[in-house]
Amino acid sequence: MADLRTNLCGVTLKNPVMTASGTFGSGMEYGEFVDLNQLGAVVTKGVADRPWEGNATPRLAEVPSGMLNAIGLQNPGIDTFIERDLPFLQQYDTKIIVNVCGHSEEEYVNVVERLGDEKVDLLEINISCPNVKEGGIAFGTSPSGVEHITKVIKEHAKQPVIMKLSPNVTSIAEIAKAAEAGGADAVSLINTITGMKIDIRRQQFLLANKTGGLSGPAVHPVAVRMVYEVAQAVKIPIIGMGGITTWEDGVEMLLAGACAISVGTANFMNPKATVEIRDGINQYLEDMGCKSVSEIIGAVHS
Repeated sequence: MADLRTNLCGVTLKNPVMTASGTFGSGMEYGEFVDLNQLGAVVTKGVADRPWEGNATPRLAEVPSGMLNAIGLQNPGIDTFIERDLPFLQQYDTKIIVNVCGHSEEEYVNVVERLGDEKVDLLEINISCPNVKEGGIAFGTSPSGVEHITKVIKEHAKQPVIMKLSPNVTSIAEIAKAAEAGGADAVSLINTITGMKIDIRRQQFLLANKTGGLSGPAVHPVAVRMVYEVAQAVKIPIIGMGGITTWEDGVEMLLAGACAISVGTANFMNPKATVEIRDGINQYLEDMGCKSVSEIIGAVHS
């Protein structure tokens, strides 16, 4: 095998393939299908400082080349996560990245501080959450807001901090630069793209929330473009995600400048997608005569 190890904020992953938050539970749900030891990291579902019920149903809708979801970050809260989910993950030889969500600075900080002394490798901060103190506007939609929340979290975090960026902005590069200015150790992108689906027979919205996050193969070209733009704008590591379904998709992300990738919606269609993508990247490296995955990171050329 080629050397698949990649460095993420000083943490060495055995390979660049990770799970995308919200599509893999906290690992337990997929444990009987996938050997978690074979993954570079497991990224958990979003964890809040208290249980969240999520949005009303229906909150999933299949669309051409993807899906819409309006789950609303339903989760059992930090107490259950630490008592139940974290011990399960710690049984495996894989890195643990906890996705953190919140509706206010205080909520983010509460979770970050609770995880400070736990055996967690990195934190991924979901800044697509609505900021209740700012009228429901997502934390990640303005450069000043991103820089501010990043600074706040960095003041309290003991693990390296990855800021997860929303694509629903005017300039993803400016948002990434703001995260870097705020002290982020890395960025991950993209989160879902806001979309809508209407049932023309019933003349009703398919989702109770009306809008939802579009994910799956449909968003992949957008994600690749954004990863490339961010790679030209910042010096910190990038985790690429968005519609990665095949190993070819994963290689595209690496060539665009990502040092690691997260597989999301593909897990719903194929629970073994992550391992198959890892194996495909390895075969590609061998076919191309590459000794290490680092040789192709950001290697795209005109």
